[in-house]
Amino acid sequence: MLLVGAMVVGAQLVVATPSVGAPTDGGTSVDVQPAPTVPAWPEADRGFYEPPADVVAAAVPGEIIAAREVHLANLSVLPVNVDAWQLSYRSDNSRDEPIPAVATVIKPRGTIDGVRNLLSLQPAEDSLGKYCAASYALQQWSVPAPLTGQIVAPLQFLEAQAALAQGWAVVMPDHQGPNAAYAAGPLAGRITLDGIRAAENFDPLGLSGRQTPVGLMGYSGGAIATGHAAELHASYAPDLNIVGAAEGGIPADLGALVDLADNNLGAGIVLGGVFGVSRDYPELAEYLDTHLNPLGKQLLAAKSNLCVSYQSALLPFANLRGLFDSPSGDPLRDPVVESVLDRTAMGHRVPDVPMFMYQANPDWLVPVGPVDTLVDTYCQDPNARVTYTRDHASEHLSLEPVAAASALMWLRDRFAGVPTDAGCITHDVGSMALDQATWPVWSSIVGDTIASLLGQPIGT
Repeated sequence: MLLVGAMVVGAQLVVATPSVGAPTDGGTSVDVQPAPTVPAWPEADRGFYEPPADVVAAAVPGEIIAAREVHLANLSVLPVNVDAWQLSYRSDNSRDEPIPAVATVIKPRGTIDGVRNLLSLQPAEDSLGKYCAASYALQQWSVPAPLTGQIVAPLQFLEAQAALAQGWAVVMPDHQGPNAAYAAGPLAGRITLDGIRAAENFDPLGLSGRQTPVGLMGYSGGAIATGHAAELHASYAPDLNIVGAAEGGIPADLGALVDLADNNLGAGIVLGGVFGVSRDYPELAEYLDTHLNPLGKQLLAAKSNLCVSYQSALLPFANLRGLFDSPSGDPLRDPVVESVLDRTAMGHRVPDVPMFMYQANPDWLVPVGPVDTLVDTYCQDPNARVTYTRDHASEHLSLEPVAAASALMWLRDRFAGVPTDAGCITHDVGSMALDQATWPVWSSIVGDTIASLLGQPIGT
């Protein structure tokens, strides 16, 4: 009851606050609402998260529909000394239908000379509840992560703070969309690209419109959004000046994840991904309704509103194939499933931006083989620019903090205009943590995190 009360009170506070005008790029304007005293869950805040369908349809992708200030915090309590807003904007789903989307945009303190860079950081939501989105989880006085189960986004917020300390602006999209379609890659890619457009359209962020240099970054579930955004850039958002994309723990092929997770530790989190994809692919939802057995349907209902840690904890080591009454005997070989898995796999397009890719070998959740194949696919194009590192001392959970400094360093070079030659290079390393060039970055991240926890302003 306490959680429900917080949701309702927060929603009422949002409605009651006055607004001030703020122009957006292109001559239109939105009212920027003051920050709510208590943030409401998206489920109780439908006016912001689910604007009227005709309003969404009338907008162009990336056009801002609503905006409001927010207060961000570490651990839901300790305020982060930056300027931050939430933007509601138009995007498209995988069927090119208009949908609403939400992103958190953050501006560091201080001023800079010249153009401010923008990092689009895609957190690993990996959840089926709307309240698990980063836009809620990062706010001060949100229900703490140990209770909601969204433990990943607050941890990855530390990477955002490291970027802010460089003087970069940051946008963190709720890339699973209005239906929390976890693991639906093409959808996540579109929402990510339109979130960048919205950030560039938002004057208070102080960017340079479409001239803004943009970097992409994401790990695991965040790599789903990052990788698809990189692949879709040339066709969906060629107007964006994306200078590079860094991704790790890359779920290049959801079918391969199901294969590895079957009767294994990752069964719970991967099954949640299957259910999430069905929210953007109606034919898969119909298949699940028809072919899940009674236990499978019970799990579908039980998982339908859980955040990442509870998704993972609910039935690891499950026999995933055993949850289906498959016409072919193997659900992954049924035509509907094969079609959806193919359309959500990476590798259909070669990114036209430099790529920094890294993967643990072995990885108990995201197998390295499909990532090797993805890199090989990209590198058949002579214009591909890929740096790929396999880390042989890490596993899925440990690689992200180990590799974060390397990813940020690589993006810093892209923002600085350091060129990347066409072609591909693969590194096999014992541990990315042993790269001494990253140690000063690690030291800076630790120092900036401590300063942030003490309420010091972040920025240059």
